[in-house]
Amino acid sequence: MIFFLHAGTHVIPIAVSSVAAFVVLSLMVATAIYLSLKSRYNEEINMKVEMFLKAYGTSKPTRYTFTEVKKIGRRFKDKLGQDGFGSVYKGELPNGVPVAVKMLEGSTGEGEEFINEVATIGLIHHANIVRLLGFCSEGMRRALIYEFMPNESLEKYIFAHVSNVSRQLLTPNKMLDIALGIARGMEYLHQGCNQRILHFDIKPHNILLDYNFNPKISDFGLAKLCARDQSIVTLTAARGTMGYIAPELYSRNFGGVSYKSDVYSFGMLVLEMVSGRRNSDPSVENQDEVYLPEWIYQKVISGHDWELTLEMTAEDKEKMRQLSIVGLWCIQWNPKNRPSMTKVVNMLTGRLQNLQIPPKPFVSSDNRPMPQNRTNT
Repeated sequence: MIFFLHAGTHVIPIAVSSVAAFVVLSLMVATAIYLSLKSRYNEEINMKVEMFLKAYGTSKPTRYTFTEVKKIGRRFKDKLGQDGFGSVYKGELPNGVPVAVKMLEGSTGEGEEFINEVATIGLIHHANIVRLLGFCSEGMRRALIYEFMPNESLEKYIFAHVSNVSRQLLTPNKMLDIALGIARGMEYLHQGCNQRILHFDIKPHNILLDYNFNPKISDFGLAKLCARDQSIVTLTAARGTMGYIAPELYSRNFGGVSYKSDVYSFGMLVLEMVSGRRNSDPSVENQDEVYLPEWIYQKVISGHDWELTLEMTAEDKEKMRQLSIVGLWCIQWNPKNRPSMTKVVNMLTGRLQNLQIPPKPFVSSDNRPMPQNRTNT
């Protein structure tokens, strides 16, 4: 019951202050419970990471304190970019070597992205895989320190009309070199390590270019380790970036998830590189837009020239055509029909001549699995 005090013609609710006090008290209790649960959750994540690092041992890469990382990252003033897991800053090691410092933001993936990076590229070394030089894990503050890639990502050069960079740098010979470098890096991940490493996020943005434009695979936040003789892996949901995710990651009706899922992503990357076009997004309501693999497939079977601005010799045009055929083989919907990365390397090293045109590697523009945003499930 609410009592009112009559003062002349005014009615004053004397219970309003009590209701307000109850609301404030409820909010304070709810906030306290939330902070307590969040603190406990963060402690569990931190314990999980520390247990991993203890098992990981004291081998390379170097573990730094957060104070040291701030100094290396020059207090995070020179931002290079950002991805799904954090912001990247330019920095410098005490010996003067330039580096890229990625500050992981929040607790996305329960620390899994940090563990994935350290567990995969922390102990391997290959000319076409970015090197992890150090890391930091101090409470909930985590950082990864990589070798610095001055020419940034391949995406910047493929889609030059967006980045205002001349696409003339991507000559047919350079495209072949880049495709071969990526293929060799992926072959090493799939076949050359003690455990097979499935990347699950191969795309132009995750291919970095060094001083000599040599490609290096980066961003292993979604990677998965499995035994080298394990043909099929289990995932609870699709992971990757839309446009590059293999059909079997959406539906097991297309086949099992395996290293061939990375091959599909590589194929899409190659098709984007030779065309200068993005893999079209079926969720965009533009009926006039042709699905990229269809457009390229028609170019290949009809023998039409590429509509590119750079002048090409007959030999250059043939290289573009053969690269396209390799890409089309890699995106076959049935994983069994895709080549291994070892076979792709062989196709790209002197055996590009007389490649057979693959079967049509898609159903139709209107019958494709709907894409999802990048996920780390």
